[in-house]
Amino acid sequence: MNFNLSQIPVRTSQPRTSGLTMIMDKGLSINEVHNFMSVGGPHSDVIKLGFGTSFVTPNLKQKIEAYQSYNIPLYFGGTLFEAFLVRGQLDDYISVCKDYGITYMEVSDGSISIPHTEKCGLIEKLAKHFTILSEVGSKDAAHIIPPYKWIELMRAELEAGATYVIAEAREAGNVGIYRGSGEVREGLVQEILTQIPEEKIIWEAPQKAQQLYFLELIGCNVNLGNIPPHEIIALEAMRIGLRGDTFELYLNK
Repeated sequence: MNFNLSQIPVRTSQPRTSGLTMIMDKGLSINEVHNFMSVGGPHSDVIKLGFGTSFVTPNLKQKIEAYQSYNIPLYFGGTLFEAFLVRGQLDDYISVCKDYGITYMEVSDGSISIPHTEKCGLIEKLAKHFTILSEVGSKDAAHIIPPYKWIELMRAELEAGATYVIAEAREAGNVGIYRGSGEVREGLVQEILTQIPEEKIIWEAPQKAQQLYFLELIGCNVNLGNIPPHEIIALEAMRIGLRGDTFELYLNK
């Protein structure tokens, strides 16, 4: 850090296994990747090339290589996985990931319906080749999953070989673990945490109020995802009590 300041909580160090920040890249250029990494690299742990943007991104290989030059793992959004799967092209998707040197893969069923035993079978198969981030929850706001089912799904997917489970929220933070207003479904979150280890969950939290909720609930080393690139420094400051919202959290009184 740039200064000597007491009463700063200890953040995990890279390469992190907890306290992760997952960045949602929805279309940065190669120059923007380098600009972002110049400030965000020390605080970014994994990059998601959001939803299906990889299909239409110019110079995709060079962009991926740009991230890889900073030793930041990245993966294609779960929507792209689902697009290949629903078309019967899973083997093609595996080949695409390997061709681009992608070592992480999101397995999700937010836009399509996959029988859960089949999803777990996919996780088990793919975990032999990739680090699996398995997303739980629907992108359909009308599809409300009860807490016991979230726990059941998360547990089964971790047991099938997922390294982390992602709690669905979409890029806007208004479905899944959140209400349409963006408000956290607190009872759901707290019930999940009674059964699923916090270090195994990445909470999608694109909104500041959502990030604050999890920082206050779990601490500075909570795993957070779908963070916009331009918010990375602000989030890191908030994690350690150097933003007004968390200023009092770590002070000895």
